[in-house]
Amino acid sequence: MKYGAVTAIEYFLPEEVVTTQDLANEFPDWAVEKIDAKTGIRQRHIAGKNEHASDLAVAAARKLFASGVCEPADIDFIIYCTQSPENFVSTAACIIQDRLGLPTTIGAYDLNLACSGYVYGLGQAEGLIATGQASSVLLITADTYSKFIHPRDRSVRTIFGDGAAATLVRATESDSPRIGPFVYGSDGSGAQNLIVPAGGLRQPASPQTAVPYEDAHGNVRSANNLFMDGGEIFSFTLAKAPASVNQLLQKAGLSIDAIDLFVFHQTNTYTLQHLRKRLRIPEEKFVISMSHCGNTVSSTIPIALKDAVTLGRVPSGTLMMLVGFGVGYSWGATLLRAL
Repeated sequence: MKYGAVTAIEYFLPEEVVTTQDLANEFPDWAVEKIDAKTGIRQRHIAGKNEHASDLAVAAARKLFASGVCEPADIDFIIYCTQSPENFVSTAACIIQDRLGLPTTIGAYDLNLACSGYVYGLGQAEGLIATGQASSVLLITADTYSKFIHPRDRSVRTIFGDGAAATLVRATESDSPRIGPFVYGSDGSGAQNLIVPAGGLRQPASPQTAVPYEDAHGNVRSANNLFMDGGEIFSFTLAKAPASVNQLLQKAGLSIDAIDLFVFHQTNTYTLQHLRKRLRIPEEKFVISMSHCGNTVSSTIPIALKDAVTLGRVPSGTLMMLVGFGVGYSWGATLLRAL
């Protein structure tokens, strides 16, 4: 029987780099060591003024094609996951199809999710393949959160970087699924804890929404900028991520010891180490890979996966657990078996 399998991943990071030392120079009361200890991030790649999420997406996809794993003509579906689209209308996935020169016979749509988006995208790609609707799905994740961030808001500026990843999910003959099962969750009551309040149709951007203010911690932002309540997000993560792991293990009928490698959404080192210790996951089974790029939102999991492959941590047959969690609130987890 044919099931979906992840056969290749490539990622693209913008040229401009903001290092931890650069941030420490801007915020003299916050030393490099303090930032490193909290985030584990040494540098962040930042999209240029005229460089947007779809540009990063196209670059990542072209890098995938250049690797020789497939031709543009092989693709029969695009899923494009982003929360930083350049336009409300039209569908960015369709524009990406045209820019990449892919066939006009393919399906293409946008997925508006962030930190859990990669897991959701894999679930949808697997569903398209399992039902015979597609045989070669290009799952692209791309975000430019830096464009939402006020330069004086160090609460988020130290964490987020821009980037994109392109994942090829192809139909593969197998006795059992190579992706899945899945568990999902959502809780919109937490939406206000990680949000850009203005800029949409409910509260359009205006001179009034652009007026900056300073919070109790000295961070500056306006309603047009990204707001994150770090304490609430941390509490949400510690509650939902371990629960997702346990639910997925129960659904798959496995013990946690059966998993060879864990790849969680790369939030920051502080949070990830808390999760690892709570779940009693050995360090050698746990991937932390963000020091070179920061929290790239929807692309953190595929970037970490690609880095793990490059480092030889994913031999054939490796059973991996992927866990995404964040904006929405939204979360999801799945198992991935390496070819």
